[in-house]
Amino acid sequence: MYRVKVERLIDKPIDFIFDRIVDHANYVAFPGVVSSELLEEGKTDINGVGALRFIDAGKMQLVERIVGFERPTRMAYHIESSKPFFIEMEKGEVTLTEEGQLTRVTWISEGRIKVPVVGVIMDKMFEKQFGKAFGAILKSIANA
Repeated sequence: MYRVKVERLIDKPIDFIFDRIVDHANYVAFPGVVSSELLEEGKTDINGVGALRFIDAGKMQLVERIVGFERPTRMAYHIESSKPFFIEMEKGEVTLTEEGQLTRVTWISEGRIKVPVVGVIMDKMFEKQFGKAFGAILKSIANA
């Protein structure tokens, strides 16, 4: 099982950061993201609960559904499909809290790479990769 937790204190307003994280159209500005597309709109917000989005990160493609959306403090998602291998997601959540003029962002992802025999080894490898990717996204938002 992989477990990733990336936490950053960012000198940007909470609403700005939340909008950057939830809006699929912003993802092409993030390091490593080739394209992103909204496949289905959310029920009460275009990027809210029910939204289905496709993210192409070059060597990996993900289709994820937004399952939690509390503006501007929380977004939760679930990976429905992925290539080139299947990711069984247990938790995907980004939470934001204001700390004075700063915003604390905590990004948690937990799951398993479903590949026979080598899946456990891949979990550890992707734990590092996902951590770097989430950190790069948050750095990009901090520098925007």
